Amino acid sequence: MFLANNVKTIDAFENDVKSQSEFLKKFKKQKPISSNQQKNTIFTGSGDSLASAMLAESFSNFRVKSMDPLDLLKNKSITKNKTVYFVSISGNTISNIKAAKMAKSTIAITSKAKSRLATSCNKSIILQFPNSDVFTAGSISFLESALTCISLVRPITVPKNNDIFKKAYSDAKKSKIGKRIFVLGNMHTYPVAMYCAAKFYELLGYDAHFERIEQFSHMGLFSAKKGDTVIIFEEKNAHNEHLVKNLKNIGLNIICPAFDSKNKIFQIIFYTYFSQLLPLFEAKKRHKKDCHFVLAKKLRNVSDNMIY
Repeated sequence: MFLANNVKTIDAFENDVKSQSEFLKKFKKQKPISSNQQKNTIFTGSGDSLASAMLAESFSNFRVKSMDPLDLLKNKSITKNKTVYFVSISGNTISNIKAAKMAKSTIAITSKAKSRLATSCNKSIILQFPNSDVFTAGSISFLESALTCISLVRPITVPKNNDIFKKAYSDAKKSKIGKRIFVLGNMHTYPVAMYCAAKFYELLGYDAHFERIEQFSHMGLFSAKKGDTVIIFEEKNAHNEHLVKNLKNIGLNIICPAFDSKNKIFQIIFYTYFSQLLPLFEAKKRHKKDCHFVLAKKLRNVSDNMIY
C-alpha cells in the first residue's frame, strides 16, 4: 500500500469517482452462466467485494449463494461439487486464498493476474478499471466488480451516457447528514447500503450502519436519536412513505435519493454513485485531504494484519 506523487487520497477518490461514467462505455460484461450451473455456484469476498458477491446472489433471484470466506473455511463441505467465484481486487486477501486452495472448482475475479488468489484458482476474470496507483477508498473498482458479478448471473445493459451520475451528483450535493447514519436497502439495494456505510467508515470514520428496510423497524431504530440521518435506497412505495412519515415525526433526518428508471441495473449504478458522492462532499466540506482510514494508522495496521 502506498501513495503516489504526493496526491491526496480524497482527491484521488474524487478522480476515480468522476471517471466511472466514461469507464462504463468500455466495460466488458461476462457471459451469464446457466440457471442450472447457478444452483451450484457460490460467490465470496470481503468488504466491498462481499457486496459485489451479494449483488450476484440477489440478481440471480438467489440461485447462486454469497458467503463469507471464513464460513467456507470452517465448513469445507459447503464447496463440495460447487464452483466458487472469489472476488478480490488485490487478490491478496488471505481468507480468500486459503478457501481457494481448499475448493476444487475456483475462479478469481481480481485486478491482479499474478496475485496469490489468481494463481490459487483454476481460472481468473481480470478486472480492467483504470488504476492511478494511489491508495484510496474503492470506487471504480467496486463498480466493475459488482457489474461483473451481476453479468455472470443475468444479461445486463449498462448506460452509455452520464445522466445517472449527474442525478446522483445533484441528489448528493443537496443532501445534509449528521454524524450518525443508517443506510437501508432491500433485495437488490441492501448490498449497496453496506457499501455506502463502508465509504462513510473509510472516508470519514463516521458512525454508520446498514440494515434491511424491514429489519430497521425491528432493530436499528431503537438505537436512533433525534438528528440522526436515515438514507433509504429504494424506489418510492407505500411502505417507505409510511416509514418516512413516522421517522420524520420523531425528529430523524431522512434522505430518499432516486433515479427514475425501472431498470434495476441503472438503479444500482445510481445508488453506487450516491454512496460515493455523499461522503465525498462531506469530506470536502470539512476540508479533509486524506481518507480517514489512511490517517488511522493503528486501525489500518490491525486491518492489514488480519487481511493479509
